[in-house]
Amino acid sequence: MTVDPPEGEPSGGHLRPTSGGVLVGWAIVGLVGGWLLHGYAERYMAAAPVVTWAQPLALLLVAAILGTTAWLTYRSIHVHHQRPEAHRMVNRLVLARACALVGALMAGGYAGYALSWLGVQGDLASQRAWRSAAAAAAGVAIAITAVLLERACRVGSDGDDT
Repeated sequence: MTVDPPEGEPSGGHLRPTSGGVLVGWAIVGLVGGWLLHGYAERYMAAAPVVTWAQPLALLLVAAILGTTAWLTYRSIHVHHQRPEAHRMVNRLVLARACALVGALMAGGYAGYALSWLGVQGDLASQRAWRSAAAAAAGVAIAITAVLLERACRVGSDGDDT
């Protein structure tokens, strides 16, 4: 006898991978926000925010940590066929999902901020554009490595590694 799950609850214990459409949506939200930040800062703040090399380097550090975690997780599960504790896998999955969404948002935000500086004449305009573009690329790296970590967490049913 099988019992259907209550309405609104998912059946089985399966999660769907983060879709590309969701990541693109968050990137578009970030793009618009980054673009609008420049205009808002020009009107209502003393000066537009300056992007230093610390921002892209910090984002690259996060991407490197996620990439290393993804590689170690993949190797542990799919090469050595070890099953980590469930709570560790849930923690990694939550980290991967959150970082994928935030990475897409950051990539879009920095890209929008970089695009808003194109064609602007000023002392720091090109500097802000280039550093923002580097931070946007690092945001893309975060999103990619987070998705790789999410994929590395996939395990099949008992004895079935997929």
